Amino acid sequence: MKKIIGIISIITAGLFLSCSEDFLQIPPEDSLSQAIFFETQSDFEQAINATYAPLRNLHQIPVGVNNQGAWGMGELTSDNTYYKYNGNFRAVQNGEGLADFYVNDGNGTVENKYDNNYLIIARANQILALIDEIEFEDNAMKDNIKGQAYFLRALCYFDLVQYFGSVPLHLVPVTGRDDAALPLSTADEIYTQIIADVTEAISLLPVKSAQEVGRATRGSAQMLLGNVYIVQENWSGAESVLSTLITSGEYDLLGDYASVFDAGNENSIESIFEVQFLEGTQGFASSFTYAWLPMPLTAEEVGSITGVAGAQAANTQGFNIPTPDLLSAYEDGDPRKEVSIDSIEVDGVYYPYIDKFWTPHSTPLITGTNWPVYRFSEALLFYAEALNEGGDPGEAETYLNLVRDRVGLTPITGLDQAAMRQAIMDERRVELAFENKRWLDLVRTGTAQEVMSAFGARVKANPQDYYFPAGFGPPAAAFATIYTLFPLPASEAILNPNF
Repeated sequence: MKKIIGIISIITAGLFLSCSEDFLQIPPEDSLSQAIFFETQSDFEQAINATYAPLRNLHQIPVGVNNQGAWGMGELTSDNTYYKYNGNFRAVQNGEGLADFYVNDGNGTVENKYDNNYLIIARANQILALIDEIEFEDNAMKDNIKGQAYFLRALCYFDLVQYFGSVPLHLVPVTGRDDAALPLSTADEIYTQIIADVTEAISLLPVKSAQEVGRATRGSAQMLLGNVYIVQENWSGAESVLSTLITSGEYDLLGDYASVFDAGNENSIESIFEVQFLEGTQGFASSFTYAWLPMPLTAEEVGSITGVAGAQAANTQGFNIPTPDLLSAYEDGDPRKEVSIDSIEVDGVYYPYIDKFWTPHSTPLITGTNWPVYRFSEALLFYAEALNEGGDPGEAETYLNLVRDRVGLTPITGLDQAAMRQAIMDERRVELAFENKRWLDLVRTGTAQEVMSAFGARVKANPQDYYFPAGFGPPAAAFATIYTLFPLPASEAILNPNF
């Protein structure tokens, strides 16, 4: 057999890990048996550390591997980014398939998302199944660990249900093949469990100021619940939970947009939850920014972007390249455009690339850049959306304009509900560009078919505007069907007769 990911091996053999107290330094390698591991408070502290670890794998794939991280499905599938075609390097079908809407069930990026979400779920299940049987020296720590486990499980099921729809609902550790191959649960059943988990997390987790940096907090769980309610169009529920978050005093906007992405401001007052990376050779570094270079590039060109001595040529293919459509979405004078996107001249042509995540580092491909999952600016925009959909576009203006005021844009006033709805979506697009929000926004608002069909038509009509060299363009099958859910991985379907 090829593997049993998401079913048996990730739910048993990989759970009992040797970890240090700092979850940034977890090598999820060594396995111990359940019988000798879960006996003390320290064991559970190590286990919750290990539960965070696959978030790093979820959000990036090592550069040079023909797959993409979570951005391959959150941004590359949208009209925000595309790829820069390289006719001399063709081991890139997974990424091109995502961008051109001809993904099959063997796509490695799709499998990576599925596998790592279930790996986190499996580890959370193991903690939740056993933690109440163990006496802790500190009961507050027991609640904290349980809250983190509930949050991480909810976060992963929310990711799975948004991208795949119906998936198996594992809530207890798997002990054998029979209980591994569960039937698919409906999206409604998955959402019911997500809400139950995240509600429990809210009741157990401490606020940000009382939590260790980088871990889930009460605010993280409130934000997740607000996001779930937004997707479900439960506007009153979203308004209530987001109001509590916004008025908690735990979060605020930083003074300017550029500072949000400075290395010294990771886990800042604007951060609600982010995936932790650590620069160095221990295996916890991030490299996703390198996958977004408009390749092929010479060593000198790579060095000019990264600022790192000893840069090497990048000869594969560039992905997550900002589209002309996104470039034109910024209002005149919006500083977020310059912060988020830069360009480089290659053979007389200027190519844009994502700039806002680059942080200083000393070694090529080894950065400490964290991945932002939720920021306070998104909480404000979600709250504005809930208020507007609840029939109060005037009140929604206040929270939309807090985000606009930060970047010096003219306040928006006097809009009716439909115009405010579009203004909020426009603001989300530029404020949260490249943070894996655009595709899910298109899907949840029911505009994915229309927007991406029109985008595909533009790419096919003018391929050179979308980074194809003269004489090349997307395949004929590109954009033929704009689907809103991805296929479950073939490697899972082979093992689960219920698929």
